[in-house]
Amino acid sequence: MSACSLLVAGGRWRCFPVPLRSSLFQVLHNSCCRKKSTAPKKIIPNAAICDENTKEPGNALDKLFSSEQQASILHVLNTASNKELETFRLLRGRKSVNIIEHREKFGPFQNLESLMNVPLFQYKTTIQICNSILCPETGGKKRKFQDNRLLRKLIKPEIERGRLKAVNSIVSIVFGTRRIAWAHMDRKLAVLDWQQNECCQLMKGTYLSSVYLQEISSVISKMPKADFYVLEKIGLSIQNSSRFPVVLHFHIMEAMLYALLNTTFAQDGQHRVLSMNRNGVGKHFELMIGDTRTSGKELVKQFLSESVLKEEPRVVFPTEKVVHYRQMFSSTEQQRAEELYDSLLQAVAFYELAVFDTEP
Repeated sequence: MSACSLLVAGGRWRCFPVPLRSSLFQVLHNSCCRKKSTAPKKIIPNAAICDENTKEPGNALDKLFSSEQQASILHVLNTASNKELETFRLLRGRKSVNIIEHREKFGPFQNLESLMNVPLFQYKTTIQICNSILCPETGGKKRKFQDNRLLRKLIKPEIERGRLKAVNSIVSIVFGTRRIAWAHMDRKLAVLDWQQNECCQLMKGTYLSSVYLQEISSVISKMPKADFYVLEKIGLSIQNSSRFPVVLHFHIMEAMLYALLNTTFAQDGQHRVLSMNRNGVGKHFELMIGDTRTSGKELVKQFLSESVLKEEPRVVFPTEKVVHYRQMFSSTEQQRAEELYDSLLQAVAFYELAVFDTEP
């Protein structure tokens, strides 16, 4: 076998001299290497792995639109009043106010990239706003249908959009097994009042209606007039029999609050009490882990800090009440007073999702 070698060819063994064997292997080797070297390489641009919410470097925004489109967008942003800006869905609420205030402080916007300096403006959101200014009617009917469907899942009973858009103030109410908390907030996301009441006697004994009536009436007597009273809706299942006492308590609370609030504050025959889905609020603030909602304490703590440290905070705590609310927050940190925190978060979510109809 020194002078020849066996090689499989077409399923048969054949014998070749050593020089021929070497040349065949060299040809095969070269062919394989050539195929490997000439194979096209897949090129992945750096932009493809960037987070779409990350602020892009340079003048990335300006490059997305022609000079004529940029001029049209900047003309609207530099000349429109607050009411005119709010005709664009994505600019309703705090964003339009921020544009006006930034314009007054720093002068007209010179380019689209300068919009990134306005509070609440992120890269992806800014692109959507620019597109909505250029084509305000595009996809309007489809978007309106989707918005209405999402709103019906978030808030019950169904309410006219005109009434929601005209809201000036709300009282957000969250109740648990031991306390009722409420936050009074206006459309500027300014906290007008924020309280909680201990109701430790409600689940003791046999759910006496007279006790519920007395406790809830006492809390309602402290609440101010508002356009709407928003109750937290908790979707607890009664399949687990151990939860039945808690579920029964929540149903009694919700029914009594709904009846007493409407009786106390109803005007012109229009109901003013709404229920808001708890998990919907949790998703808005990214507090959900699977189907479980985590504590909103740290987020509320952040809002309180920003109200002092930031010129344009997301939630406004009046200067004369900041110290009081911070002391109240500190005194409840050891008590797991989730109802207090959730009442504030629910109020913010109500405005941003149902009234302003936009993301923060």
